[in-house]
Amino acid sequence: SIFDTNYYIMIIETKDITRSFKMGTQSVDALKGVSFGVNKGEFISIMGPSGSGKTTLMNIIGCLDTPTSGQYFLNDKPVGDMTENQLAKIRNQEIGFVFQSFHLLARNSALNNVLLPLKYAGTNKEKALELANNVLNKVGLQDRINHSPAELSGGQQQRVAIARAIAMQPKYLFCDEPNSGLDPKTALVIDELIQDITAENNITTVINTHDMNSVMEIGENIALLHRGELAWSGTKEEVLDSDNDILQDFIFASPFLKRLRDKAMETGTK
Repeated sequence: SIFDTNYYIMIIETKDITRSFKMGTQSVDALKGVSFGVNKGEFISIMGPSGSGKTTLMNIIGCLDTPTSGQYFLNDKPVGDMTENQLAKIRNQEIGFVFQSFHLLARNSALNNVLLPLKYAGTNKEKALELANNVLNKVGLQDRINHSPAELSGGQQQRVAIARAIAMQPKYLFCDEPNSGLDPKTALVIDELIQDITAENNITTVINTHDMNSVMEIGENIALLHRGELAWSGTKEEVLDSDNDILQDFIFASPFLKRLRDKAMETGTK
């Protein structure tokens, strides 16, 4: 809504960023001049097939990597001018990460996994325990706090990862295909959990996905990456009405969905 006080506050902005990697004697261009922005409190899904540059882009906006060229502004500050200590502080105190492979410490309980970023930040023990128990309760794991990752299902492990990501009460949450490997029902639960928590706490959220179900269920706006370029962007409502060929090819990559579309078009012409 244009009446939202957050509407005009762009806090994530990339300008013509590129990222190239050396592969032997070859140079591979993972990103090719990507420019986009995210407003404060916004929830945006970045979609695209494997190899489209989603993870590379997220690593850059998450201050885990730097672009080969172009500029990245976080909260109106040029990230390229920041020292490594400044970047480390931002990653620890302002950004929460959720990865597809959970990245939980196998020998630690759910509680101790969530406590890790709080300990690194120097939070006193009593406050850290209060925050960790609070976020584990938010993700519905209050009765699993002493369980190790091996004693938890995939969906429960991802809940622990989400709790760890929000324990520091971050300004930004970056999720890199958090539903990869989860069954559709569990994936939907994780999607809704991320959406509810970020909306409740006004956390600016960027989620990478190639799952159209996820894209249409959560968030507000969508960006499509294709071969390292921003191929399309818009709202969920604009997706199905768009005549962008790359977008349509991505949506109907499933033979089943393609048959449904073709049948609907055939019926509509009769």
